[in-house]
Amino acid sequence: MLAGMSKQEWAALSGIEKAFMINAFEIDILPGFWSDLDDEDRDRPHDEIAGILLGLVDRGWVEVRRIAPWISPTGQKGYQPGELVPRDRLAAVLADETGWDYPESGDWTGALTLVETETGRKISRRSPEEID
Repeated sequence: MLAGMSKQEWAALSGIEKAFMINAFEIDILPGFWSDLDDEDRDRPHDEIAGILLGLVDRGWVEVRRIAPWISPTGQKGYQPGELVPRDRLAAVLADETGWDYPESGDWTGALTLVETETGRKISRRSPEEID
């Protein structure tokens, strides 16, 4: 269960929605979401799974971004969420099944990542007084 969601809100989400929300909470690369799925959900049609992600985007809870290179203040190289994939292009981007797999090259630049929106953060980080 995410930190700020009530037990009822969490229970109301499908297994796939939960996996996407965990992925966004962790700011994880999209292929990482597969490890949060139950076995039965992994066998669902790709377009159905993509449609569920689009639903979370349309609720305003999650954004899909491209990974961008990043250099820390100490000079270490890494990655961070970069450019937002616009909603009007998102269905076509998600239809490309290669974006759902880890890059063979090991370079994550341009790969898809999920990020919570401000609304998503309010849901996953509510105070204990706000939780049922």
